[in-house]
Amino acid sequence: MAQALHHPPQSYSFTARTLHWTIAAIVLVMIPVGIVIANNLGGPLQTPLYNLHRSFGILLIPLVIWRIVYRLTHTPPPLPDHVPAIQRLAAESTHGLLYVLLIVQPLVGWIATSAYPAQFWFFGLFPVPLIWPENRDFSNLMFGVHLWLGLAMAALLCAHIGGALYHLLIRKDGVFQRMTG
Repeated sequence: MAQALHHPPQSYSFTARTLHWTIAAIVLVMIPVGIVIANNLGGPLQTPLYNLHRSFGILLIPLVIWRIVYRLTHTPPPLPDHVPAIQRLAAESTHGLLYVLLIVQPLVGWIATSAYPAQFWFFGLFPVPLIWPENRDFSNLMFGVHLWLGLAMAALLCAHIGGALYHLLIRKDGVFQRMTG
């Protein structure tokens, strides 16, 4: 009996790949910077690190919205048929939750910063408007929410990266390469 031909999975478009890796790079910078500033470990760089973290957070909002709109208007390449239904569900759930957190997390941070209030400049170029009235108690609550959302995002990122590495190193089935072109 002839063996079925296995075609490598299609790749995501250049735009989808660029948005994915840009957002990934920003998030992978923001997490350690967030840990440093939350624990007051920045020393003389504490204020610039806060401004960097906040600026990247503001930048994430339009980038993630663009990514979501692009994903909704451009069908992603299908997973290969051999990927079990449970893994498909896990991948779809992880992606969906990451998209939600990638929008909610920076908005919660912006609200918390505004309620503090702490004015900051977007990469030193222009002041970012405060979007919430001053309320320190509410700010503290929102910073707590921001922390827990960050932990949830880190867990989801570990699952996402773990799944990608599973397909790259163990399955060697081309799923990882869909996002590398």
